[in-house]
Amino acid sequence: MNYNWDLSTLYKNEEEYQRDLLEFKGLIPKFNEFKGQLHDEEKMMAYFDLQIRLELLVNKLYSYASSIADLDRRNVEAVAKENELQNLLRELSSITSYADPEILSLGEEKMTKFFTSHPQYNQFNFVIAKLFASQKHVLSSDKEKIIADYSAFGSVGRNLYSTLSVGDYAPKQCALTDGREVTVSTANWTNLIAQEKNPEDRKRIFESLYSYYDKHKNTYAEIYNLSMQEQLGEMKARGYSSILEEHLDKNKIPTAVFLNLIKAAHEGSEPLKKYYEIRRKYLGLEKHRSYDRFLQLANSETKVSYDEAREMFFDSIKKFPQDFQDKAHEVSASGMVDVYPKDGKRTGAYSRGGGNLKPMILLNYQNTLEDVFTLAHESGHSIHTLYSEEAQPLMKQDYTIFVAEIASTFNEHNLLDYLLNKGDLSREDKIALLQKAIDEIAATFYRQTLFGEYEYRASQIVEQGGNLDYQVLSDIMAKLYFDYYGIDIKEEIYKPLVWCYIPHLFYTPFYVYQYATSFSASLELYRRVKENEPQAFEKYVSLLKMGGSDYPINEVKRAGVDLTSVEPFEAVVKRMTTLVDELEKLLSE
Repeated sequence: MNYNWDLSTLYKNEEEYQRDLLEFKGLIPKFNEFKGQLHDEEKMMAYFDLQIRLELLVNKLYSYASSIADLDRRNVEAVAKENELQNLLRELSSITSYADPEILSLGEEKMTKFFTSHPQYNQFNFVIAKLFASQKHVLSSDKEKIIADYSAFGSVGRNLYSTLSVGDYAPKQCALTDGREVTVSTANWTNLIAQEKNPEDRKRIFESLYSYYDKHKNTYAEIYNLSMQEQLGEMKARGYSSILEEHLDKNKIPTAVFLNLIKAAHEGSEPLKKYYEIRRKYLGLEKHRSYDRFLQLANSETKVSYDEAREMFFDSIKKFPQDFQDKAHEVSASGMVDVYPKDGKRTGAYSRGGGNLKPMILLNYQNTLEDVFTLAHESGHSIHTLYSEEAQPLMKQDYTIFVAEIASTFNEHNLLDYLLNKGDLSREDKIALLQKAIDEIAATFYRQTLFGEYEYRASQIVEQGGNLDYQVLSDIMAKLYFDYYGIDIKEEIYKPLVWCYIPHLFYTPFYVYQYATSFSASLELYRRVKENEPQAFEKYVSLLKMGGSDYPINEVKRAGVDLTSVEPFEAVVKRMTTLVDELEKLLSE
């Protein structure tokens, strides 16, 4: 068994990579030849052919370059490869900025006739349909080129945030009450807190980390304001009524989905508050601070090797159709998963694939039960990719984040039930698993929705001409934490600055809420499978096969879940209530 990536499946050597890179560079200027020519059907066909070739090249090049870089982020040459591709893609975006306005000028009827006459290009029909659906927000070719040329400036805020939070950040020494000194960093602070029994020591560790954000709070506020002003400018230029509308319109997500999610989570926070009160009493805390959430209610001594984790995951899905099981084996085959931590390796976990490439998984496996769930989660993404690649042509394979997390969390729901029902778990393991399930809802449904609501409130202030300084941003966060958790984070000195700590708010605005919507959809789909509703698993797999062939809200609805209604979100609240009640009962035994 090879526990490292076999990247020779992408390129056998550097010479092969450079050959494709040279071809990619040569294709970019060829797009200039089609400017003003797309009214000609032959030119349109050639343009689409070139896009297909480019898509295949970029997927392969970027997958290889990013994988090499992620194996050692200290490797300057590897990171430079990744950056070079990003710069080339920006150049391509500028050159092809004429395409959308030209296609729109042809009219939707003409494009429909084109696809009827040339069905071999139907893999582009949804991309074009989306373009016409957003037609009123597409500018003239010269204005689109200006926006494309200035797109690099749009990343200034993200780059500043990265420089301040990563490049300029240094770990800090923290003196504990017993005289020990620990080094606190963004990578280890949660583990340090989880290990400390003394509340004062947990407080000191937390403040050691967050004092950095306090020191730079004005700078962070300016960076966040820069990001919001960029979004405001784009909103105005393209004629949207709000920043929220612009972000949702990209995938035609009704605002009702976002607002219903916020309503359900905000108003359904009682089981979350009950959970933290149960924790406070069981752990013997005078007050449950936000950072106390890392304390474990039980210490599971169970160690699971990676090979055992694979078998455990495979065993959990034996009730599902053979095709699904085969794909699960395929995505974790030898050489497809980079399993263990290494110096310089990117932290966390992910699945990368698409573009007719076999998906590859990155893990940082450390033999815990939590790692088994991570394997199941990332395998879900990879299985999704395989189904999408099987069922869809190249240009319809790339599914959105709105549906991506459904496949991953579906596997987690199933694995949890499998483990809880095995009958060979210790009481400690059962408590640990229940805490894991509850913490996942708290983190994925409640916390991500809280951050989504934070973005919404901040965007409304900007749209109304208000100013976003650190105090305004911290006050929004403090109110939301109290509403959702029942915790007054103003008592924690630096905690209202948590918005500085969350990179998604700076890198990918209005992104995090989709974790909550995906979780809600997957929970409902899994419930139907678990309760053996007719065709439930087939409907679930049909969603995976849709790839990016339709708007995500439509894909989920066709699989049987209507996220424009509040019911799926309320179902998560009910699930949280049930799990918290089960935990309370188990802890009292």
